[in-house]
Amino acid sequence: MADKYQFEYGDWVQGRSRDGELIHGYVETIDSIQGLVKVNVVECDNEKAIGKSIWLHHKSAEKLLDLTVNDESQLLPLIDLALQSNDEHWFMELSTKLAALKKISKVKNKKHEFLISGNRMKNFDIKR
Repeated sequence: MADKYQFEYGDWVQGRSRDGELIHGYVETIDSIQGLVKVNVVECDNEKAIGKSIWLHHKSAEKLLDLTVNDESQLLPLIDLALQSNDEHWFMELSTKLAALKKISKVKNKKHEFLISGNRMKNFDIKR
């Protein structure tokens, strides 16, 4: 249970503000002495809070599980978010993952071409 309140820079969290607004965002700063985390708000009941940073007591915030992203449609919105938040490191990480996914997809398509490109009457036409 103690792990739930041990935050690191960049962790995705959700919680409630002092005004009771539901907040979803990522940790920008940690003040372990006062038990506070500064969260950059990505989603919130109060639209005016989106894009701003809000201090939350660590007991008002909960660390979210890591998300496994496996396709381009999931990565593109995250890349947009990295650009909006000026997070160059995250942008590079996501862009690298996207390039790897595209490369894997290209290899799979080539394998598929090889499997279906045969002509039973002639020799196989192997595409390279």
